[in-house]
Amino acid sequence: MNRKPLAYRMRPENIKEVIGQEHLVGPGKILARMVEAKQLASMILFGPPGTGKTSLAMALTKSLGLRMKLMNAVTDKKKDMEIAVEEAKMQGGLVLILDEVHRLDKGKQDFLLPYLENNLITLIGCTTSNPYHAINPAIRSRCHLFELHSLTPANVKEAMQRALNDSDKGYGKETISITDEALDHFAGSANGDLRSALNGLELAVASTPSADDGVIYIDLATAEECMQKKSFSHDKDGDAHYDVLSAFQKSIRGSDVDAALHYLGRLIEAGDLDSIGRRMIVTAYEDIGLANPQAGPRAIAAVEAAERLGFPEARIPLSVAIVELALSPKSNTAYKALDAALSDIRSGRSGEIPAHLKDAHYSGAKKLGRGVEYAYPHNYPGSWVEQQYLPDSLKNRQYYKPKNSGKFEQALGQVYEKTSKNKK
Repeated sequence: MNRKPLAYRMRPENIKEVIGQEHLVGPGKILARMVEAKQLASMILFGPPGTGKTSLAMALTKSLGLRMKLMNAVTDKKKDMEIAVEEAKMQGGLVLILDEVHRLDKGKQDFLLPYLENNLITLIGCTTSNPYHAINPAIRSRCHLFELHSLTPANVKEAMQRALNDSDKGYGKETISITDEALDHFAGSANGDLRSALNGLELAVASTPSADDGVIYIDLATAEECMQKKSFSHDKDGDAHYDVLSAFQKSIRGSDVDAALHYLGRLIEAGDLDSIGRRMIVTAYEDIGLANPQAGPRAIAAVEAAERLGFPEARIPLSVAIVELALSPKSNTAYKALDAALSDIRSGRSGEIPAHLKDAHYSGAKKLGRGVEYAYPHNYPGSWVEQQYLPDSLKNRQYYKPKNSGKFEQALGQVYEKTSKNKK
């Protein structure tokens, strides 16, 4: 008999059976309150793969005894949605559970919107993408947004134990002996993806013959074989990838070298050398800057070396650069100074260039007073002479605010103190 996969069979029948997501389904939480009030609103459920978005949508609908239809925004056509609407008209309403809702094209969206407005259709969209980035505002504004979190290893183990004990949908009728180490491996290597863990358990049970005593013995070695392809919570085109990139840069900025290496490892597993290189270089200039000016060129050199080597060797120069970047002193004074100057310019505060700084390399410039009073710094001791460079309207403006971030910027700060004293 062609039995449905274990992960499908073990989907919860009501929200009390939902594992994890206590912030949504726990006592007094929003989805629990919807069920108690018997009032289901359109919503978008978003979060990493395997967190139970579709299962939660189905459990909500079943908890309220509502009619539902499960569809996919990619594979189901507009005609299929027209049929669903006709069913809703006949039945007095319908819950449409729509997987991959971020892929809903304009034609399907325009068709559904009026029925969401009049509540003939209650939409529960499911997606791994951030709805603020990926879902059209017309749909998003008509739905509540609820984020599902990755399951903890304890959550995953609870679900696996339930599958092992369930006589109707799981393996309760089988005699299975599974070691704690095997369970821990299934739960840990799934990386919060319950579907991956249940698929691994199903493979282990199916591929392990019963012993002479009729027991199916599953040990750590079996679990390792069945979870060879460790579930990874993002790929380089997914929304979660940008969360990892953000954590990567912020860990370097925060001087946490261990966290920076951890997120570097996740990016390497995703195979995205381009994004790693871009983030390293911008971090070297944005967050380290004048505190360690050589960090920028060395980051570029490491990225170029990594690109030449390719993975797996590329990890070696990358690791060296990341340790230096994370443990370097930090300064953002240079680009912040430029941003302050740009802010003045964009707000109309630019002013007239002083006459002595204007171009004097043409006939008649002297008659116009261009460059006449310019003092050439190299003709003065220390190659510096006090004179006004900013326009009159900005002559006292100070954009650069040096930090005592390291010897290099401390030296720059001393020069700045001398050269900008007339602005104070």
